Amino acid sequence: MADLMAAVPDILNAPVTDAPISTLCYRETFGARTFVDELSLDQLNGVHRDRWREHAWLRRDDGTPDPRIQVSILPRRTYDAVVGRHDASDLHPGDTIIADMNMTEANLTTGTLIGAGTAVLRVSDVFNDGCVKWRARYGDTAKEWINLPDHIPLRLRGVLCEIVQSGTVKITDRLIKLPA
Repeated sequence: MADLMAAVPDILNAPVTDAPISTLCYRETFGARTFVDELSLDQLNGVHRDRWREHAWLRRDDGTPDPRIQVSILPRRTYDAVVGRHDASDLHPGDTIIADMNMTEANLTTGTLIGAGTAVLRVSDVFNDGCVKWRARYGDTAKEWINLPDHIPLRLRGVLCEIVQSGTVKITDRLIKLPA
């Protein structure tokens, strides 16, 4: 816990916009991770080839997948702090995008629009508290650290987003916080 707590100032010092993307990923099936240089993001169908449409963990009352969780963005510095404590090199949590961006509520309020290549994402009101798999991969301490009361507004686990404009995001693109 001490190492994770010590990483918080650096995580909060990440760029507030114009953030470099380090990883793009889709999850076609459970436990599978495919890393690509480009992703197609579709307002109705989510991330192309991702399992969200069929297996979203959050659904609306009518049974359809909740669009507020189409894309998950993890702060690169959180990833480095958490995964850096492990020896395995393949402990990727499966987030659609990992980018060096400040994900705090103060920077990305609910509803904030983010340009991701030619796509536009809207920051969701759904809090990413880290799933059971996050705990299994990185341990109880990493899960507790994300969910400490003082850390909830810091969104150390990143943000969940809805695709509001279909488009393509490339590994060479940057995430841009769009004006309100």
